[in-house]
Amino acid sequence: MDKKIPNIVIISSSIRIKRASHRVALYFKQFLEDGDAASVSLLDLDHYNFPLFTERLSRTENPDKNILDFAAKVKAADGVIIVTPEYNGGYPASLKNVVDLLYNEWKRKPIAISTVSSGPFGGMNVITSIQYSLWKIGAWTVPALFPVVKVEESFDAKGLPSDKAGTDKRAKRFVDELFWCIEANRRMAS
Repeated sequence: MDKKIPNIVIISSSIRIKRASHRVALYFKQFLEDGDAASVSLLDLDHYNFPLFTERLSRTENPDKNILDFAAKVKAADGVIIVTPEYNGGYPASLKNVVDLLYNEWKRKPIAISTVSSGPFGGMNVITSIQYSLWKIGAWTVPALFPVVKVEESFDAKGLPSDKAGTDKRAKRFVDELFWCIEANRRMAS
């Protein structure tokens, strides 16, 4: 069995002022780093400040360095964790923008999805739309989910969970499923 630790990219997709889903992205970064389970990069779409794209990256003339950096990090990742809030039953335009920007970078990439809401349903309405978009471009969405209900009560601004033991247990199952898919993907590619 390959003992190489996976390279994981966490995409924090909200760019909204006072966003709360970023707390979950911070949690996953810390969770993976504390356990030395993976090398981790947090790609915060709020920091990238991408414009609306008019064409896929592969067809874009003279793309910005920020775009190329983002694409290279996604391409190099063994797996991706997307943390997305639910906005009116869907996911944020900032996330749709980068999903549509890339193509080959997503191909057969194991992607685990954490949905987040301030309400009692944990953003579960968003899962169908984001999975469908990712399937259409050939990504491999991991069957395990990590919904977060009442995010402001569940995580503080630094990403610390109010129920650390329970959250870590759920996160381990979620991340283990992603790791299983990464290992399966490696074996299929060799």
